[in-house]
Amino acid sequence: MSEKLKKRIEQLERLLENKASEREIFEAIVSEKDPETSFDAILSYFQRKVPWSEKILLPLSKHLFIVCKNGKPIVKAACGYEFGDFRINWKVFCKVIVRDSHESLEELYPPFMHGDPEWMEIREYICPGCGKLLAVEAVPPGYPPVFEFLPDIVTFYEKWLGRRFPCEKVEFGDLTLDYIREALRKKA
Repeated sequence: MSEKLKKRIEQLERLLENKASEREIFEAIVSEKDPETSFDAILSYFQRKVPWSEKILLPLSKHLFIVCKNGKPIVKAACGYEFGDFRINWKVFCKVIVRDSHESLEELYPPFMHGDPEWMEIREYICPGCGKLLAVEAVPPGYPPVFEFLPDIVTFYEKWLGRRFPCEKVEFGDLTLDYIREALRKKA
């Protein structure tokens, strides 16, 4: 590992763990960026933080990662819970708290300070493995879970980074609806 990469990992650690000074934050924002070193530093930082050995291909958040497991890219939580194929919205596998009444919304907001539950609901997506809050969305009732980030990860590696994709290549596309249809077909 180069000295430049080690320094970038140390800087990321201070930034991501809220240990950086205001000056260091400012310098990180305005300094010249090295995309390759930054990407490798992010992967190295998170790889050191997780208790499992699968190679992280791309972080989705501080708790969710696309990893290579048995040759296939899947979403995995920092706690080790596996959500499955990254092309299926990980939210459909979560425990969900839906706040869709005045009473449930008033657990978060004072009376008359929240949205109208006939027009919107708040969904809190909880990791089934460790109970960590992963995401929150405010949407109209009945709206499907928002698929916040579906990367064309093979193209990212091969065209943007100029690297061989380190896992089985998969066709890019959202497979969430196919998964839901199949799950409903099996229930019927």
